[in-house]
Amino acid sequence: MKYFIDQLQQKIEAKDSRICVGLDPHLELMPENIMAPELLEDLESNQKEITASVLKFNQDLIDAVADMTAVVKPQMAFYEKLGVPGMKCLWQTIAYAKTKDLIVLLDGKRNDISSTAGAYAEAYLENKKIGIDSITINPYLGRDGVLPFLRNRERGAFALLRTSNPSAGDLQDLKLNDGRTVYQAVGDFLQEIGRDYIGESGYSNLAAVVGATYPEELKEIRAQLDLVFFLIPGFGAQGGGAADIKAGFDNDGRGAVVNSSRGINFAYRKEEYSHFGSKNYAKAARAAAAKMKKEINDVLK
Repeated sequence: MKYFIDQLQQKIEAKDSRICVGLDPHLELMPENIMAPELLEDLESNQKEITASVLKFNQDLIDAVADMTAVVKPQMAFYEKLGVPGMKCLWQTIAYAKTKDLIVLLDGKRNDISSTAGAYAEAYLENKKIGIDSITINPYLGRDGVLPFLRNRERGAFALLRTSNPSAGDLQDLKLNDGRTVYQAVGDFLQEIGRDYIGESGYSNLAAVVGATYPEELKEIRAQLDLVFFLIPGFGAQGGGAADIKAGFDNDGRGAVVNSSRGINFAYRKEEYSHFGSKNYAKAARAAAAKMKKEINDVLK
């Protein structure tokens, strides 16, 4: 049995790529040759047509980047809002990613009391027909809401630690009586639990989400947590750059993947890649992914 975190690290090293490609189909940003704008005037009536377009878009993106990334990250919200056809599209997207031998990180931020967390874990991490490798979770309920997601050691979980949104500090920066911030306490909590799930890579199946928009904190958190692998969102569209994320890696350039969603999915809309045109959105996405991969690798040398 190979631990999830070792599977991920092995694929990262094989492709020499530390990027994670989010699959977030913002409908209003889709190229018109894939999705006619009039379909968006009535989402409920046009769910099947819209999701067929989304699936085609996702498959083209996966084809374009499969050789330069280890992991893709579909965000569930964009599929859930399209009802049953949207969820079918999500499962089809995941299945297609698996045919390309990619790690699938489902961004759903699930959690609840232990029995319900167990049901979530069964649904997403123990269902072999779906093929999800890992899922994002909210650790707010404590260990009985986290441990069910670690039962299958071939699967992993990424717990929210320090998020990249502007209002993250409303709660995460609050000071506890012992002087730690909430996010620092969460980090200690994740490392403690994760000690029982460490793979050969030296990292745990219980990973963490740590945003790229707070580079100084990212450096502090990496120094604090030597066993915790990071998913670093916030690259590109949210303002983080290659220099910002360097501190999230260990001295050997290991221990993290960096996510970009809109910056790759909709690269054709950016001036830098506008010469590809909307019909060549997949080629634009590939170019953006290649640039991101190179920038991160260069900064880690």
